[in-house]
Amino acid sequence: MLEDIISYISTLDPSLIYLALFFFGFIENIVPPLPSDFVVVLGATLVANSTLSFLPILLITSVGSGLGFIVMYFIGKNLGDKLIRTGKIKFIKAEYLEKADLWFHKYGYNLILINRFLPGTRAVISFFSGFHRLKKLRTFIYAIVSSFLWNTLLIILGIFLGNNIDLIDKYLTTYSDIALLITLAVVAYFVIRYFFKRKKKG
Repeated sequence: MLEDIISYISTLDPSLIYLALFFFGFIENIVPPLPSDFVVVLGATLVANSTLSFLPILLITSVGSGLGFIVMYFIGKNLGDKLIRTGKIKFIKAEYLEKADLWFHKYGYNLILINRFLPGTRAVISFFSGFHRLKKLRTFIYAIVSSFLWNTLLIILGIFLGNNIDLIDKYLTTYSDIALLITLAVVAYFVIRYFFKRKKKG
């Protein structure tokens, strides 16, 4: 099944795939949570098939993520106080606020540098980098570097996946078959148990 999905994607116009990768890199900072990491890995599998190239994927996803980060930075800088007080940003929970505040006072710009390696708090970090009035150019550069490092790992993983798609698809198929058998066995058990109890009561 995975092989079929990747084969279909490889038939699409490469420019559309690059555009999708940019979009997911950008938008995940603004409307989390989105499966952008999975999209990057999936797109990188096409490097193994020579449909896409390593460097363009890396640059497009990193720049997209950096731009999304800086958009949230400006939102945090200009609207932070108002949005936090009114609770309009639903995905920023109270515990995230406290954690981000503590981290920014302790680590500052270094927190931006590792933000891509902190799933669940990425959008919070971009928002609070503006809220704490960090320098925008330095913030943007650190966000790009962080995305560059993280996306490099994702793309390498995607290339590995693309080079071993037959083997991985085989394991996934085997897993699906086993899961189906277990599900059928559980369903059969409860059906038999239901009728047994019903017969016993009758």
